[in-house]
Amino acid sequence: MTGRVDAKRNGTDGAVNANDTLPYGTSDPARSDAVADGSLGVVGVGVIGGAIVRRAVLAGHVVVVRDTRTDLRDVLDGLWETPEQARAAGRHIRIARSWAEFASARVVVEAVPERRDAKAEVLRELDCACPPDTVLATTTSALSLTDLAAASGRPGRVVGLHLPLPAAGLAEIARTVIADTSAVARVRELARALGLETVTVGDRAGLVSASLLFGFLNQAVTMYDQRAAGRDDIDAAMRFGCGLPLGPFELLDVIGTDTACDILDTLAVRHDEPALRPARRLRHMALAGLLGRKSGRGFYDYRDQAGSDAAVPTRRSRGASLVRRVGIVGTGTMATGIAEVFAKAGIDTLLVGRSDARAKSAWEAVAASTGRAVRRGKLTEADQTAALERLDPSSDLDRLAGCDLVVEAIAEELPLKKQLFGRLGTVCRPGALLATTTSSLPVIECGLASGRPEDVIGMHFFNPAPVMRLVEVIPSLETSARHVDTAREVCRRLGKHPVQCMDRPGFIVNALLFPYLNGAVRLAESHYAGADEIDAVMKLGCGYPLGPFELLDVIGLDVSLSIQRVLHDADGRPGTMPAPLLGHLVAAGRSGRKTGAGFRVYG
Repeated sequence: MTGRVDAKRNGTDGAVNANDTLPYGTSDPARSDAVADGSLGVVGVGVIGGAIVRRAVLAGHVVVVRDTRTDLRDVLDGLWETPEQARAAGRHIRIARSWAEFASARVVVEAVPERRDAKAEVLRELDCACPPDTVLATTTSALSLTDLAAASGRPGRVVGLHLPLPAAGLAEIARTVIADTSAVARVRELARALGLETVTVGDRAGLVSASLLFGFLNQAVTMYDQRAAGRDDIDAAMRFGCGLPLGPFELLDVIGTDTACDILDTLAVRHDEPALRPARRLRHMALAGLLGRKSGRGFYDYRDQAGSDAAVPTRRSRGASLVRRVGIVGTGTMATGIAEVFAKAGIDTLLVGRSDARAKSAWEAVAASTGRAVRRGKLTEADQTAALERLDPSSDLDRLAGCDLVVEAIAEELPLKKQLFGRLGTVCRPGALLATTTSSLPVIECGLASGRPEDVIGMHFFNPAPVMRLVEVIPSLETSARHVDTAREVCRRLGKHPVQCMDRPGFIVNALLFPYLNGAVRLAESHYAGADEIDAVMKLGCGYPLGPFELLDVIGLDVSLSIQRVLHDADGRPGTMPAPLLGHLVAAGRSGRKTGAGFRVYG
């Protein structure tokens, strides 16, 4: 019977037993006899449950908690920075030994691991213990909310309350078609009282955040498994290249490898998507107890914080110091940005365009950019003058013969790049390093076209090059090891952070970023959530600097469509096929900010 207090099951006479209520962090007998009216209940003090408890205490709520672990008091202490804070928080936290102690809570949050049987059992126990009006909120992100609501015994009073991450500034409020409007409103009010923005969504596997986040995380582990790139390089690439607060492996260590496996397993079944099955390394780590921060060791080791993130000394390349003159081929945004970076770093730079007029125009673009830096106080006038004096515009490709490094930065079209590298292979001196700035095309094809593939490497700068710190260094199978060392050291001379990746479609950043963006478009196509809601979830819930639709409009929908096609051609999976809506907008001339309209209208 919904809402009854099952005295036999809970081992009480139906009343709250003072002896079973253990006050956390205080021995004040006046507070141990009962739980204050209007308190919040939390079952499960894991990563998300602990975050909710902390927020509730800071908001002044009395919180009743229950968890099966024997070190619960230590876990609760760990929510706070100092013992003094823990003691103060203890006056607002009560550890429940029986389900009946949740009877006075207006909302009880179920935050146990993402397994259907475990969550359903907790909800049934709470249904027996709590009055009919109590709302049960579940933190599930991948399971069927409707199924859990039905299993609870009070389907109309079960609502989803999902925090994408522990430090999220937003909660997804999920509702079923049978949820009471008043129950949804109460959970929304609770979230806002905890200082969270809210987005209300329907019952769908993964909601918004998990649908987009966990596929990205799993793909990063697969990339690491395949040795396409190292752990540290993948994390750095996504931090420096996309502005994410944490790299994927750092984030998995926060979430927990066991939790990630549970969510991915459920999503793979519910979406019938094999690519969502946990990557081999992720599953093996969960089985081995390498759970992340909560176990002290995951992708990183947290047992010795002083040494866990220490930078590994890098071997300096003698060849890098011999790069005294650089050639840049191209006059577009990337070419001028890269030329500015080299010139400001004190390196003589030859900027080659298809005509003298184009080369001069590119020089003027660098002058304008450095002028803006002077006005903002980022560059002195003397440094600007020196940089512009080092930058030599020309239309004569043969002058590249005197360069130690030549960087190709022309249009992202393979036939054009191959034609240029064929010429560079003849013009440039033997042993000179030839680099392509391609973002997704095969470096090996440029190398073979040059006739000297051992001298060709990928150096993918990010736009705007003067600002973005990341450079992906991509050797092909034929690239000389000394050139790899030289390219990485040149990046450091420029003040950039180099990451190394195999010659594969999308390298690191685009291979991880664009499937995520494509997934966001597909989510909007399904009418589950709009662009504004999806952007809000990923910014406020996951800490992304831009929502996926904001970022697509900045990158350009035409560019995004092209890159997604390259990625799909490489793996052939239905899940990587470009979202139809993306193609429709491009066909309509809505390519983003540069055309005045994309997913949104500008100006």
